[in-house]
Amino acid sequence: GIVGVLGYGFGIIGGYVDIREEFPGVEHFHTVRVNQPAGWFYTTKALRELCEIWDEHGSSLLNMHGSTGDIIFLGTTTPELEPCFAKLTAKGWDLGGSGSAFRTPSCCVGKARCEWACYDTMAACYELTQHMQFEMHRPSYPYKYKLKLSGCPNDCVAAVARADCSVIGVWKDDIRIDQAAVKAYAAGELKPRGGATVYPKLDIKADITDLCPTICM
Repeated sequence: GIVGVLGYGFGIIGGYVDIREEFPGVEHFHTVRVNQPAGWFYTTKALRELCEIWDEHGSSLLNMHGSTGDIIFLGTTTPELEPCFAKLTAKGWDLGGSGSAFRTPSCCVGKARCEWACYDTMAACYELTQHMQFEMHRPSYPYKYKLKLSGCPNDCVAAVARADCSVIGVWKDDIRIDQAAVKAYAAGELKPRGGATVYPKLDIKADITDLCPTICM
């Protein structure tokens, strides 16, 4: 890119305006991509640290998250890039991918919170992120390449729509059925809807006729 930080080929997206005399406030308006934690889990302390760093070195505008998954810091000047990067790394953060590089892997919450996950998406995302550090931060690819990991075919991270390589968990074993629970349900021991109120079926045709008799006639 046209701007960056020492040792990194990517992670910073340069932004300038040609009519800086008319808009001096955005003469520089660079974007910093910060690698998000797997599954987008944050502590309030971590969020405060990020916001404090960006308040000090940028515009205070940010996006949680970009379509790739990164935390997007929107708008800073060239002199603030290195100090911002230094503050981020001191707190354990790293830059994400941008440009013609391997982009930051992202994943759904997986087994951390979802009963449908067929594999540990967060562990896989972490391992792949560590393994692909060079390709994320150095200009070695002819074009961008995105990888997303979904724990099941529900694809909550939109891997099919937004990634070049979609890793999606599927069930490979025999279907498991709790036969004892099925018998209990059939015998009335287990209540439908967890015991919640079961509303009677609506007669849609009758309801429509009541609401708009002129149309139905």
